[in-house]
Amino acid sequence: MPQSPTPSWQFDAQETYVPISYEGTIVGFCHSSAAKQTIATLNNAERLQKALTLACYDLIARQGSTTDSVDELVQQYLNQVSRPQRGTALIALLLRERQAELDLNAEEFAKFCDSYRLSREELRNLYNGAEIESSQLSPLSRILGHTIDEVIDAWRGDEETL
Repeated sequence: MPQSPTPSWQFDAQETYVPISYEGTIVGFCHSSAAKQTIATLNNAERLQKALTLACYDLIARQGSTTDSVDELVQQYLNQVSRPQRGTALIALLLRERQAELDLNAEEFAKFCDSYRLSREELRNLYNGAEIESSQLSPLSRILGHTIDEVIDAWRGDEETL
């Protein structure tokens, strides 16, 4: 006997969601089991932003520089630690993530890549920021588990990151 399909819209009157507020204004709701960790993470991020701003202010003050803006320096540091959005840096990051996903050490991952025809030297060059050659697209797509078009789009920054 075929089962009836689950309806698209559902509710559970037993679920409990708590309001999340920022500076006295409710900005959303969260499941009660995740609220404490969510708030702690958000508050810690705010503290870290303030600490970074203070550190940049101190750095500029110690250098005696008046031309650099604290906000510009903060943004420079944030850009350095942000996830790359395109280019070889993004592909290198995706390779490192793939290595972690496969739970391989550097030597094992190099062998894995070599089995897909991406040599150790090519892998090292990609990690060092060398441009991707067209002959590397097929091995990279197999290593990363995505189509060549998806790798090209990510490399160009045309699509959402893989």
